[in-house]
Amino acid sequence: MRGLPCSNSTSLFNFYIPVAEYLDKSPIQFGQISSIQSSSTPLSQDVTLPSLSLPENPLLSSPQPVSLPFPISHGTTTLAFIFQGGLLAAADTRSSCAGYVEGPAAQKILPIHSHMVSTTSGTSADCALWKRILSRELRLYQLRHGRRLSTSGAAKLLSHMLHPFKGTELCVAAILCGWDGEKIEKSVDPSLEKTQSSFSSVGGQQHLAREKRKGSGPCMFYVCSDGTRLQGNLFSVGSGSPYAISVLDQGVKWELTLDEATSIAREAVYRATHRDAYSGNHVDIYHISSKGWIRRSREDLKEEYYREKERRERGMTQIVTLSEET
Repeated sequence: MRGLPCSNSTSLFNFYIPVAEYLDKSPIQFGQISSIQSSSTPLSQDVTLPSLSLPENPLLSSPQPVSLPFPISHGTTTLAFIFQGGLLAAADTRSSCAGYVEGPAAQKILPIHSHMVSTTSGTSADCALWKRILSRELRLYQLRHGRRLSTSGAAKLLSHMLHPFKGTELCVAAILCGWDGEKIEKSVDPSLEKTQSSFSSVGGQQHLAREKRKGSGPCMFYVCSDGTRLQGNLFSVGSGSPYAISVLDQGVKWELTLDEATSIAREAVYRATHRDAYSGNHVDIYHISSKGWIRRSREDLKEEYYREKERRERGMTQIVTLSEET
């Protein structure tokens, strides 16, 4: 682990940066310090580095956890799953605090880059801050290396940055949904395996090359503020997740079409908002594929209520008709 120049300060933003080649094969330069400055050579007193520490604050410098003036209750419903058409992420839009509904139109799915979005659950300010930090680091990585960092690398990076805050009042629970681009590498194969190689002519000479496909397709990780990092094909996070997961377990399949997956995600959020008072209002749905993410139009959950009502009435009509015929 490498520290920042302000490692002796009391700032909470002294991240533990993973060593080189830990997140990916190429080292990541985070932009805070250069490789020369991070070496063991002591700096002269004439050189002044920009301080990244926050102003002195007894709340920040105190080693003991600071109690909040009132208890904060977190309420939300977020979900994401993988199907044959890519990834689908959905969330409600109600923002609550300590039993009060603060806003009906919060955005709980935040784009990270062109092929990645993140659902957010927890404290709104913390989620927005760490989304910006992660977006910045991924953009810097792309500019330095000419390619996007994989979803696995992004989840590992976020997990390492959040781990030092374990045990504090920080509350962030995110589902990273991304599509990793296809990378093809060619290497000489001395074993002459015909099933895994192809001939190519370079300068009149025959060379045996083998193509390797790495990290292509949808990928999804759950990252929590205590450093937890889990990979899976289906996640639901928030106070309404127990109700949403029951719908997802029953309906999510690999063979789903985009319309069917959207309908299941919408119904799962609707079921959660029907039982959970801290979730409700609207539903946001994002579809992530090889072409990037697409945000579907925000829909009021009362429309799903009317559709459910029509289905029940139609079912009752069919039952009455069958009973009359018999």
